[in-house]
Order: sequence, then structure tokens, then C-alpha cells
Amino acid sequence: MNDLFVHLRRSMVNDQIRSRGITDERVLLAMEEVERHLFVPHDLEREAYHDSPLPIGHGQTISQPYIVAEMTALLRLRPGDSVLEVGTGSGYQAALLAIISGRVISIERIPEVARRAEENLRRAGVEGVRIFVSDGTAGYPEAAPYDAILVTAAAPSVPTPLFSQLADGGRLVAPVGDRNIQHLVRITRQGDEFLQECFEPVRFVPLIGEYGWQE
Repeated sequence: MNDLFVHLRRSMVNDQIRSRGITDERVLLAMEEVERHLFVPHDLEREAYHDSPLPIGHGQTISQPYIVAEMTALLRLRPGDSVLEVGTGSGYQAALLAIISGRVISIERIPEVARRAEENLRRAGVEGVRIFVSDGTAGYPEAAPYDAILVTAAAPSVPTPLFSQLADGGRLVAPVGDRNIQHLVRITRQGDEFLQECFEPVRFVPLIGEYGWQE
């Protein structure tokens, strides 16, 4: 079975990600290393490497592998970067961020989802991730500033507190739009200026919180 998952993982990287233009070798190697099937419900393990999102319970999903890869690549991570993730979900995205950067703080608003993510990360043998249960739209100022911030749920706009938690030269990536369709945006801080770029349309579950959507 392990050999099967290794094959599926390599095929996922080559056929779904590399072939569609993702060239960041750190991202590709991390996705080949992290065992995605450990981050989905047991009955969905064989579907973990399909080109689609999957439900993980509590109305949450693990995103399509290509979108995970694209968002990670847009962050332009470097080893040693301090990373904030808003929306832990399954823990899979946090695992990739930790493999590349080494240290991740991830915020999850649903306690049961956070607990399962911690279990998934332990099973996968991934270290360097600290998960806190709170309103992720407020960020985590205690450990700011961050070299990279990734928002993994759909926001009506980038949550205001995250701007001040981004380091000079830092990058923030988020899906921004309405509840039905969003676009990936990347914001790069240059001193007191925040430069915004817009990328492809996506569809995520809503970001719930004080600076997101109301539940």
C-alpha cells in the first residue's frame, strides 16, 4: 500500500502540478514528501491524490492539490521564514509550509478540526507547526511580524489586522471575493506600502470571523 501511495504522490506532482506550470522546486519536493492521504478521512485515502478538493468534516475541505501548490508557490517561501496560516483545516497545507520554511503558526476556529489536524501532523511526522484555536481573521500578533501569511478560506477582503503583522518584504496570499467565487491575491509589503497582484479565480469555504464573513 505504501508503494501505491508513493506512486500516486509522484503522479500527482508530475501530472497535476509540474505540468501546469508550477516550477518552485521546494514546493514540488515538499508535495512529493508529505503523505497527503494521512490528512483526509480514512475512507477517502485512495482519493487523496485526485485533482479535486475533499471533505474533512465540519463543513471544511482539503483543497485541490494544484491550488495548494499554487498558493504555496505564490508565497515565495525561503528556509527560515516565519509563516502564519489562517485556517488550519486538515493540517496538510501547514505541513507543506513547515517542510519548506521550518516554522509555522496556524490558527483554526473549530476546536475539533484543530485537534484532528494535530493528529494528522503527528502521524505524518511533520514538526514545526503550532496550532491555536481562535479567530484567525485577527491573526496572531504575539508572534508577528511574519515573512509570509497564507489565508486558506474565502475572505470578502484581506483582514485588516494581517497587514500590520506582515514583515517588511513579507508576502500575503489569500482568496478574496464573495461567497461564490474569489481570486487569489498576493500582497507584498514594501515599507508602509502594500502592493497587490491578482491571479486566477478559485472557490473556497468562507472565512468566518470578526474581519471575515459572519457565521
